This record gives sequence, structure tokens and C-alpha cells, in this order.
Amino acid sequence: MALTIGVDVGGTKVAAGVVDHRGTILEKVRRPTPSTNPKETAETIAEVVDLLKGKFEEVTAVGLGTAGFVDESRSTVLFAPNLAWREEPIKEKVESLVGLPVVVENDGNATAWGEARFGAGRGENFLVLVALGTGIGGGIIINGELYRGRFGIGAEMGHFRVVPDGRRCGCGNRGCWEQYASGNALVHEARDLARVAPAMAGRLLELGDGRPEGISGPEVSQAAREGDKAALECFRTIAHWAGQGLADLSAILDPGAFIIGGGLSDAGDLLLDPIRAAFEDALTGRGHRPLPDIRIAELGSAAGIVGAADLARVRPREDVTV
Repeated sequence: MALTIGVDVGGTKVAAGVVDHRGTILEKVRRPTPSTNPKETAETIAEVVDLLKGKFEEVTAVGLGTAGFVDESRSTVLFAPNLAWREEPIKEKVESLVGLPVVVENDGNATAWGEARFGAGRGENFLVLVALGTGIGGGIIINGELYRGRFGIGAEMGHFRVVPDGRRCGCGNRGCWEQYASGNALVHEARDLARVAPAMAGRLLELGDGRPEGISGPEVSQAAREGDKAALECFRTIAHWAGQGLADLSAILDPGAFIIGGGLSDAGDLLLDPIRAAFEDALTGRGHRPLPDIRIAELGSAAGIVGAADLARVRPREDVTV
């Protein structure tokens, strides 16, 4: 049985797992990321791969999923916001350390592939994964193939602009979608509401130790589950922007399904129901076209590992690049 290793490389942790052809993780390991040192980051990746490879002789390849821009050959990280990687030839470095073929992919793409193959996207050849986390990441599957764009850096959907000259984004632009429909945006809404209408936001302030700055995502989610009106309003605001963004993506890509992942997806129907309503209200040609399904991702934090490992398994097949 051929096995591959998927590695999810983040700014704080390197998580790796041995994955079989069914998308099952057989064993996992995790290490802190030495994010400011590219050499040590490569060595940490090699450490977790060697540890797993030593336990499973059938391992044939390694897939790395990382936030950032990955070139069209899936070998070099052009830019990673949370790692000291700039034009980093990480495929070559890790291959020289572990002695196995390595495929490098953007983490949103790897997650989308994992969900398409083994999660909520099974059976759908045209889908868009939208990861509503701290920011917004994603991936696109077209006709059963991963769409990467001409230069390998497509599907950075968190940075299409929905409000001209809107809120400043960490990417350097203003008005990006992730400034209005992400976990950070949810916290921004809750804190802003607590400042301007503290009487209305009493429960949020209580959970935040009496300070707007003490309110974070888990507190907003907890208050919303309790039925708190202020927290539910914050969720409706985020869902409004999320649904509008999905409608814009649907006008361009016409997918059969949107898969909603990331930390905000844990809110389930608290988020999904108002997203669906906002989506249907904003969709062009509504009432005269089939509606894509909007559903919650199934694989959770394992999706990046599973997707990266499977991309390493199918590496001879070329992704869509045009």
C-alpha cells in the first residue's frame, strides 16, 4: 500500500501525517515552526518527515502545504506572510534532506483538494472552498482538477476587493473581502459594537472581562449560541459580506458547491443560514438559474495534511495552469 506524507507548514506549527489512498491519517506529529529562520524551518519539516518515514516504509512522496505564493512548478515559495520565505526553493531543500520526491502547494489549495477528494466536496467536480479563518483563504476545483492560475498563485480570494478604499488590509490594499467576512472581521464588529453601544453588548463585554479589547472570536460565538442579540447581529453582518462575496464568485466561476471551512465554520448554521440568505439575495440572475450548494467542510484541521499528501500521490498529473 503506497503511503504519502502531508505537511501543513504554518507560522506557529509544522503538522505532518502519514496518509493512505483513502485519505485516512495513520499517524500524526507536530513541532513548533522556527518561522524566522528558513534553514531551521526546512530542517523541522525534514525532522517530522523522517520521524514518520521511519515508522512507515511504504512512504513514497511528501506534500507540503503552506500559506503564501507557490510558483507554477510547485517547488518554490515566492512569498509567505508568516514565514521568512522569499523566493525559497523549499522543494529542493527538503528533498535533499529526506530523500523523497516533494510537492509544494498553497495551503488553501491543499485544503480544497482534500475536501474535494475525501470531504464535503466528494462527487462535485466544480467547487470552491472558502476558509473563513483569521483571514480568508481558499481553493478552486474545475472539472475535477485543481485550478492554480498561470503563475501558480490563483485563488487568493480573501484579497479581492469588495469595498473600494475600505478598511486597510495586511496585504497593503484597502477593502479586501477578508476585512469584512473573516474571523478578524467578526471580532472587529463585536468590539466596535461594544464601544459604541455598551448597553446592547452587555453579554459580550461580560465575556470579555468588561473591555471591548477582551472580546475575541470564541466569546462572540458563545454569546451567539446563547441567543445574545448583539452577537447574533455581528454574525449576520459577517454572513452578509460572506454571502455577497460568494455571489460574486458564483457569477465568475459557477460552481456546483461552496465548501465553507476555517475557524468560523465551527459556528455551523449560525453562520451558514444567513450566508445562504445573503447569497441568494445578491446572486445575479437569481430565480432563473440553479443554485450551488453551500455546505460546511468535513475534514477540519486535517484537510491541509490530507490534501497535501494526496497531491504528492497524484503528482504526475498536471494541474490546470491556464
